[in-house]
Amino acid sequence: MEKRNSVFGAKSPQTEREVNDVAIDCRCGRTLLQLTSESIVQFYCHCDDCRAVSGGAFSPIALFPSDSVSVVGGETFTWTYKTLPRTRCSVCGTLLFGEPKGSGMRGVSGFLLPLSRFRPMFHIRCSSAVLAVDDALPHFKDLPASMGGSDEKVGW
Repeated sequence: MEKRNSVFGAKSPQTEREVNDVAIDCRCGRTLLQLTSESIVQFYCHCDDCRAVSGGAFSPIALFPSDSVSVVGGETFTWTYKTLPRTRCSVCGTLLFGEPKGSGMRGVSGFLLPLSRFRPMFHIRCSSAVLAVDDALPHFKDLPASMGGSDEKVGW
């Protein structure tokens, strides 16, 4: 098994067993998630809710089918700040994933994925951004058309 570091460079090991089977853990290592598929899409979200919950200017998110993200160790709690129920480790509070009701999807925190597994394609909800990010990715004012948005971009 190959050890990987997460986007934050956590000291607890992340294990990539197969291309579609990845185990990731929280910061304290007591809660373990199993990912059994590739993500559908990966992006950075700048919405008010994600910023408030993450404490940052934006949140990295990898969207997976709900049934491919399982808590296989430890205990969690789910909490909703404004709109989105989010699941955290019950010991250290690490944000694990959010699950929009009725979507059949779980947005796993990109901070937890091995570096080689987080490959964002764009930024969303940039009309709410508090920080202009200068990178080569598209920056959507709200959402891309593929996610039900207008495809309108911001010009940073």
